Order: sequence, then C-alpha cells, then structure tokens
Amino acid sequence: MAGIVVVFDFDKTIIDCDSDNWVVDDFGATERFDILLETMPWNTAIDKIMGEIHSQGRAIEEIGDCLTKAPISPHVIKAIKAAHALGCELRIVSDANTFFIETILKHHGLIEYFTEINTNPGFVDDEGRLRIFPYHDFTTSSHGCGLCPPNMCKGIIIERIRASAFSEGKKHLVYLGDGKGDYCPSIKLSEKDYVMPRKSYPLWELIYTNTQSIKAKVHEWSDGEELEKVLLQLINESLSADRCDNIVPLRLAADFKCHTVPLPSSPGALPKALPVPH
Repeated sequence: MAGIVVVFDFDKTIIDCDSDNWVVDDFGATERFDILLETMPWNTAIDKIMGEIHSQGRAIEEIGDCLTKAPISPHVIKAIKAAHALGCELRIVSDANTFFIETILKHHGLIEYFTEINTNPGFVDDEGRLRIFPYHDFTTSSHGCGLCPPNMCKGIIIERIRASAFSEGKKHLVYLGDGKGDYCPSIKLSEKDYVMPRKSYPLWELIYTNTQSIKAKVHEWSDGEELEKVLLQLINESLSADRCDNIVPLRLAADFKCHTVPLPSSPGALPKALPVPH
C-alpha cells in the first residue's frame, strides 16, 4: 500500500454539482428551500424539505433516480480508480449526507474504492421518508470551530484522519475540495501534505488570500480532466520520492532518478477496497 491518503469533498468535487440543490431543484422546491434557510441551518432545512417532498406522495425511489442523474466527470471516475490501484487509501469528508453520497457512488460503481465516508447521517425511516441529521449534534453542544457550519467541522475530522494515517505509517495526505467548509481542514494539513482547491471556487479564493495559513503544498484544478491529471501526478511524485527515501541514503539521493508509477491499463486489475462503514 502507498503511504498516501486521498480525502475528497463530494459536492462540486467528486460530482459536478451540489447534491442538495440538485434534488431540491429537481423537485421544484427551490423557492421553499430558500425561505427555510432564512430561519434555520442548511442541514436542518434539507431534512425539512425531504419531509415535505414525502408528504406530497413522492417516493424515495424518485429521489434515488434523481441522484443517479447528478453530473460526474468520467475523468473523476478514472482518477478514483487509478488512485486506488496505485495503493492509496481513499476517504470522503462531505457536508452532504450518506443517502445522497452512497446512492451516487453505487450507481457509478465507486463505493468499494472508499474505506470511509464522513458525512451527515441520512436514512429512510419506516414510513419511507428520508431523514437527514447533523454529523455533529449542535443542539446539545458546539464543536467549537468558528470557521465551520454548526453541524460539521471538517478540520476535526481531518485531524483524526491524519493521526490515524500517521500511526499506520502513511506519510502524505491529499485533500481535494471547493467550498468554504474545506478551508478549515486545509489549514490543518502539514508541509508533507497537499491541498487541491478547485480554481475560482471559495476554497481557492480563501487559500490565495490567506497564503501564510497554509502549510501544505497547493495544486489547483478547474475541471474533472485537470483533477485527474494533477492528482495522479502528485501521487506518482510522492510514490517516487518515498521509494528513493527508502532505497537510497539521503546523501546519495541526488545521484539517482526514480521513475513514476505507471497507471493501470484496465479496470479489471483494480484491487478491492475495504467495506465502507455505515
């Protein structure tokens, strides 16, 4: 296994839209959702909207069908499969919910590549109504981070992932994201890590207006094709550097050249990932 953990945001990173808005818009509830946001947090408003959609007689299967149509670049799919084939551990940290994320990943045959999905719990109750709850129960206590929404601090999650990865001998973490909520985890990264902000999105703007707060190496991307190219380049460079460190004494490292790891030629050679906990 490579000593690399790749952590993806989901909305506007793995998929090319916001999954909440995708469903809300498709069910004609955009105006109602905007009204709810005036008086309640986003996560609470989504749960409320899902209840109203259910009360209108819309089945959970309709929501699932809607989610399978969410746009995702074939380059992102290739990047996920290639990163896993190269031995990276893949995780998701997202402010979406388990039902939306798992439905989309299963539809595209991607869920087996991720060892962990950190997101808001989403499940179908006995009445067939989709319930969405906050990752962090802010009604009983605060997570204490002023940068993040009340229901989730991604920075706390990233600190746990980094500590776990380090204890397992992994050396690098790559974080990909786009939104304001991805800034907190980005500033938790070390000099050995990488952050990949989506160009011209809120995370990218925050990073480039607060450059001194970021220790990790920054590599921007603009679309699925560039995400694939940049991510696999970083993985190959990290693998090559680690291979040199393990084989060649530091004082002689400059005299040797390590080659990048070739990408898999066929999806059939891809290894199986650990089951995603639910």
